[in-house]
Amino acid sequence: MYRAAIEKLKRWKAKEAPKPLIIRGARQVGKTWLMKEFGRSAYENTVYIGFENNRQMKELFSGDMAIDRIVTGLELYAGRKIDPENTLLVFDEIQEVPAALTALKYFNENAPQYRIVCAGSLLGVALHPGTSFPVGKVEFLDLFPLSFSEFMTAMGKERFAELLQKGDFELATTFKDEFIDLLKHYYTIGGMPEAVASFAGNRDFNEAREIQRRILAAYEQDFSKHAPNEIVPRIRMLWNSVPAQLTKENKKFVYGVVKEGARAKEYEMAMLWLADCGLVYKVHRATAPRLPLKAYEDLKAFKLFLLDVGLLSCMVRLDQRLLLEGSALFTEFKGALTEQYVLQQLKTIEDVDTCYWTNERGGAEIDFLVDAGDEVVPVEVKAETNLKAKSLKTFCEKFRPKSAVRVSMADYKREERLLNLPLYAVETIGNGGVLPEGGK
Repeated sequence: MYRAAIEKLKRWKAKEAPKPLIIRGARQVGKTWLMKEFGRSAYENTVYIGFENNRQMKELFSGDMAIDRIVTGLELYAGRKIDPENTLLVFDEIQEVPAALTALKYFNENAPQYRIVCAGSLLGVALHPGTSFPVGKVEFLDLFPLSFSEFMTAMGKERFAELLQKGDFELATTFKDEFIDLLKHYYTIGGMPEAVASFAGNRDFNEAREIQRRILAAYEQDFSKHAPNEIVPRIRMLWNSVPAQLTKENKKFVYGVVKEGARAKEYEMAMLWLADCGLVYKVHRATAPRLPLKAYEDLKAFKLFLLDVGLLSCMVRLDQRLLLEGSALFTEFKGALTEQYVLQQLKTIEDVDTCYWTNERGGAEIDFLVDAGDEVVPVEVKAETNLKAKSLKTFCEKFRPKSAVRVSMADYKREERLLNLPLYAVETIGNGGVLPEGGK
């Protein structure tokens, strides 16, 4: 299975003295596979250490932080000599041994010759306030579920993914029916690696759906296992409310949907826990489309999305038979699934901040604002081919952006500063030259 993050890992390896790298992401997004695959393809040797329920590692890192002593312990554990020039050290679920996180600082300062890649499910990473975190001594890589282009590649359609990457929209339009079919499959299967691998192998929707149910059940178990007992019920209620939040007309998160009379203060820690674990994404309202976008976030107003469109499909019990009914998939759940899909693709674009915008009266709304480096680009999302976008017109008249993007089921088309982009090509927003003149 191809993951674009492999290319980022290769760039990390090419650095003269790379800092230890921590791969962050929710459970089951493929962190362990990615590290092992990188070690296999880029190094002569890989030493894999799993920290979960590992008594020996807890004892090893509980002593002093002398690197020679730690390396000797790792060699004894692995049963082989560690050659720093040709060996990748893989520390999996490193948050389970907080002292190992601290040790990364000493590796960076005193033994930079060792190449270390770590994985930390966000479950638990923020739950050790006493840990001396190696600020400035490590690098980070965020891993998400498979993007649509990665999904196409997994389905054996890498040429289709390449077509979009190259920006050949004329030829892509010729094969738009195939792209739309793939997109419908992605809406249902999503990007969780195990579900994708299963579907790629046998094209069995039921088996993929069973895998999704297992993943959701595992997350529910993690709530009880890792979260403070007093907030577990609120975590569950928040988590289960997300589909209902996304299916309502106004997708701004409303605590009253979680529980009648609920207030933000009651659910603050539960929300933080889910976000820190990578299970939900918060997209804040921007008070103004100005740079830097983060400086204009309204922290009290936000939308809440799940980490994966396939898991959302599973939670709303989407019947895969809708796939056989023309564009029904895009109309029945257009609000929930389409915005979830678009946000999920935007998350995979490096160094891009995302917000949304509404006017003061709430009569106009732009689904997403994207920080494109030197400008803020509005992104209007349409689930079908209807291109009437009153909100986008209102926004453009008020703020005069250099570029604007409208994604829909319609074909690729440039109209002065407006780019009409097919839903299946959302990822190309992050490609240089795809935005209209004046864009990124």
